[in-house]
Formats: sequence, structure tokens, C-alpha cells
Amino acid sequence: MLIFPGGPAASAFRLQKRLLSIRERVPSAANLSAYFLYLVDLEGELPVGHRHVLENLLGSAPAPGVEDISEDTLKYTAFPRLGTVSPWSTKATDIIHRCGLGQVRRVERGIVWQVEVTSVCGGQEIAAFLHDPMTESVIVNDSDLEQIFQQTDAAPLEWMEVLNGGHESLAKASREFGFAFSDDELNYVIDGYRGLGRNPTDVELMMFAQVNSEHCRHKIFNASWEIDGDRQNGSLFQMIQATQEGKENGTLSAYRDNAAVIAASDGSWFLPAVNTREYQTLVEPAHLIAKVETHNHPTGISPLPGAATGSGGEIRDEGATGRGGWAKAGITGFSVSDLRLPGAMQPWEASFCHPPRLATPLQIMLEGPIGAASFNNEFGRPNIGG
Repeated sequence: MLIFPGGPAASAFRLQKRLLSIRERVPSAANLSAYFLYLVDLEGELPVGHRHVLENLLGSAPAPGVEDISEDTLKYTAFPRLGTVSPWSTKATDIIHRCGLGQVRRVERGIVWQVEVTSVCGGQEIAAFLHDPMTESVIVNDSDLEQIFQQTDAAPLEWMEVLNGGHESLAKASREFGFAFSDDELNYVIDGYRGLGRNPTDVELMMFAQVNSEHCRHKIFNASWEIDGDRQNGSLFQMIQATQEGKENGTLSAYRDNAAVIAASDGSWFLPAVNTREYQTLVEPAHLIAKVETHNHPTGISPLPGAATGSGGEIRDEGATGRGGWAKAGITGFSVSDLRLPGAMQPWEASFCHPPRLATPLQIMLEGPIGAASFNNEFGRPNIGG
């Protein structure tokens, strides 16, 4: 394995902002720095001269401030969660292979955080501020960096007792594995496997939980519902769809394709003619496309990339509507509970128990808009709201 230090991983402004957050819990934190660290897993020897190519591709540079580390400096290295392969790694490895470095099996990038402290107390609390526990792992000792590329055997399937254990057994598994099954889903699964005459595996239950999740199929949005005991006709989603039925309002397509299409005026297009393939000015309709993409769960888990990929999904769906659409502009909106700003708590903001696996409303509003705006900016499309 080769190790290459990289350049700064955060601007001075971002470092100072994070340092202030750390000091609220650990006042002994005096200074903070961060730089990228690249790990390269090799298959065989790297030919002479290829190391220089690899360094240039990775942007390797002397690690800033490494020689100035004192005994009062705590070092934490945050890498993508052990056992996972990050999107960056997949793309970077592909680029390296295309540049002729076939000996590279995989490359991964982490961030080395160095915190100068006046007291060694609070090390665990500091680590919590320097990584996302849902998507990253912290490595304290350099000798443990080899874990990044370690491959472990897949665990065997585990059979879950449903035929004899029934509702109580499945509810226990739901809590332990995080399936989040509702009571009617528990009964549905139990009836299904009793009909098959066998118990389910943990993988089957996990697949059911994910495929049947709110993120994948809007099970709540599509569910039947009641008002004051009266069962309503159609789901909430069907009631919204019904607003378009029988209306002549210029909607050419709704709820049938990846995005809705609204009739608009004609436009002039400089395109090749179908028969001659010669470019000429053609007058054709320039219909508008509208798409709303929800990304609640990913944004709740990791706000910046979650909101960013929400915008990406919206752009993707517009481009995949009909024979293809062009992205023009986007907006982003967030709906969260009380922000509870430090030092500016409001009388009406209650202190509720917050699930540790989700970001706080304040974290979502600090990071989510930046993620969506940055994706739009990098794609080259204006984000005109949010």
C-alpha cells in the first residue's frame, strides 16, 4: 500500500467554523488543520516513473504542518466507512486505470484532522465533530490504515424465527436491524411466510424493508386514510392526481413520465433536418418540464450529499422525460422543526428527544442548501431559490 499526503482539505473559514463548534464542548481545543490523505492499494510492483504519474493524478503535496506536530496535537483520520467503497474511489480508480496504471487495484481518500489542545481530555468528543458516523470511520493509529482495503468474508444468511415466534419475534428483529416495520407490515410478512411454510432470512427482510420504504415507493403517500373515522376514496397521492382529471389547463403529461410537461409557445431551434441532416432553423414547440424530487431520508442522514443528490435526481428525471429535456433552472426547499440556534433559543422551541442516526434541523439547514446549490453550480444550472 502506498500513502500520499495531499493538499488542504478545508478553507481557513471552514476550519475556524468547525473549531468554534468543537470549543463549545471541548474548550481546550486551540487550533485545527486538515489535509487530504490518499491510500493506494497495489497489485504487483509499480513500474519506474509511474509513481510520479500517480502523484500528479492525485495532486499529492507535502502535508501542511506535519513537521510541526507536538505532543499536544491530537490526530484523527476520517475515511469512508470501513467495508464500503466511496463514489470518489470508484471514479478516481477508473481514471487511474485509463491513464495506464493497471497495477493500482483501488485508491481511497481520507482527511487527516490535527487538533492542538491545551489538555488531552475530550478526545472522543473531538472525534465526533470531525466525521459523519453514518458514512465515515475514524482511524487514530496509522498502523490501522490497512483496514481500508481489507476484505472480509460475507456473513452467512441468518434465519429469522417467524413461524413459531410470530409477531413478537419479528418486532424484535425489526428493532434490532432497523427495518422499521409497522404493525400491518409485520402481519403482512408473517402471513406471507406462513403461507410459504418457512422462515425468512435477514437479507429477505432487509430487502422488503428497503423496497417497501417511504423513499422508494411513498407507502404513506399512497396509503388509504381516514378522517374522523370515515375512510376516504383514494390515497392522498390519488387525490392530488385527481386535480388534473378532465381539465384543459395546458398540462400535456402528468404522473405518467419522469416529469410533468406543460404546453408552451413555439421556439426557433437550429437543428439538423430529419431527412437531409442539414442544419437549419426549425420552429417547434418549446414545452416546459416541471419536476419535484423529494430526498427526505438521505438529507436527514447526511444533509450535504443528501440534498446534492436530490437535485441530481431531479435533473436526471427532467433529462429522461419524453425524448429528453434540457435543465434550465432549479429551486430547493426544506421543511424542518425548530432550529434551536445556540445562544438564540426561542420560548416556543421545545427540547424533544432527537434520534442520533439523523441530523439535527440546524445541521440540515446549514449543510443541505449548500449541497443542493453546489450540485446545481457544478452542473452548470442556476439554483434560483433556496
